Amino acid sequence: MTHENTVPRPALPTSVGPYDPAPHDVAPLTDAVLDDLAASLADATIVGLGESTRFSRETFDARDRLFRRLVRHHGFRALALQDTVAVADRLDRYVGTGEGSAAAALDDAWRPWRTAEMVAALEWIRAFNQEHPHDPVRIFGVRPAQAGPEDYDAVLAHVRASAPELLPELTSHLEPIRTAHHTDEHVQRARGTHPGRPFADHARDALALVRSLPGAHRDEDVAARMRRIVDFHERSVAGRGSYAGDDAVGADTLGDQQRRTGLRAVYWDGIAHTSATEGTLGLAPEKGPQPSVGSLLRARYGARYASVAIGFHHGDLGVAVVPEPAGDLLDARLGAVDLPAHRLDLRPAAVRRRWDGPARLRVISGVYDPSRDAAEHLAVASLADAFDVLVHIRRASPVRWLP
Repeated sequence: MTHENTVPRPALPTSVGPYDPAPHDVAPLTDAVLDDLAASLADATIVGLGESTRFSRETFDARDRLFRRLVRHHGFRALALQDTVAVADRLDRYVGTGEGSAAAALDDAWRPWRTAEMVAALEWIRAFNQEHPHDPVRIFGVRPAQAGPEDYDAVLAHVRASAPELLPELTSHLEPIRTAHHTDEHVQRARGTHPGRPFADHARDALALVRSLPGAHRDEDVAARMRRIVDFHERSVAGRGSYAGDDAVGADTLGDQQRRTGLRAVYWDGIAHTSATEGTLGLAPEKGPQPSVGSLLRARYGARYASVAIGFHHGDLGVAVVPEPAGDLLDARLGAVDLPAHRLDLRPAAVRRRWDGPARLRVISGVYDPSRDAAEHLAVASLADAFDVLVHIRRASPVRWLP
């Protein structure tokens, strides 16, 4: 059952009919159009490039092509990612020094980044940095430090050495839950692969066991690692029981990095995070409008934060076959344009008048289920306030996952 009947659906703008593609407003996504789009964003300090799904090769490609233009022609020198500071540091080290390989640098990255497309993007940044050793592109993470695989390994190694009789019990708690670093717990539940017990409960039991060890008060490093593991699972989507994330932390982290370095940045994330206004997720309508990283950046930077949304009409994403969107979704209206890909700039006053108003944009996450397709969306009160530019792909195909 979905929550569709619990809140009113925002209507599409009434200035034009819901199926009117307004073809004079859109432009095919040619290289020249991308050049012009990048130039129109050149005065921004931070540009949010949001995708409606992380599983589409075409949406990733559109975002990457625009990013490269912002770097090469308009002086942007930072890429901010939805991942931890520690992961971003490894990626930054690769693009800065060429140490190892792009694929190896992604070993502990958030699963959506572990693709051949991301490898190609990192390799391009590395090549650019080799050409510009005194003016390189940096990579930042917008998530604070959090538990990683090394923390589980350290806790297990400590108990193996100090209290081997407790190792089986500790392992029974930690081994199931460390899988969340590869596939989020709420995604495991949606896919039917979850082992059953909430991961936060396992983590808290593991912490209690570690605290019970003789001399535990002297092993501050192990205790700190175990507390990070608990925090990771308690603050996850499954642990909070909510899709409302830590966007305020992300905005603070990104803003601090930008001010500290003085670098203009491109921020890659989902449209629910890059939107320049609050939005309501169709899977959690009872939460109402929630602040996004982008909305907080817009409040702080004003027009110097620019927001671009990259969506698609339909396609096979590998994880699911996504049908054509329902008629009341913005994606259906954009899909009425007979082009494989196009751009709609909402900033001109005349275009804004024709397109602005409440809107619902398709969002395809790791828990997507075609049977509830109508609920898989982001609702915003003003389309033109939320996004400066829309990029629409007609047909999507899957990204190529790394082993």
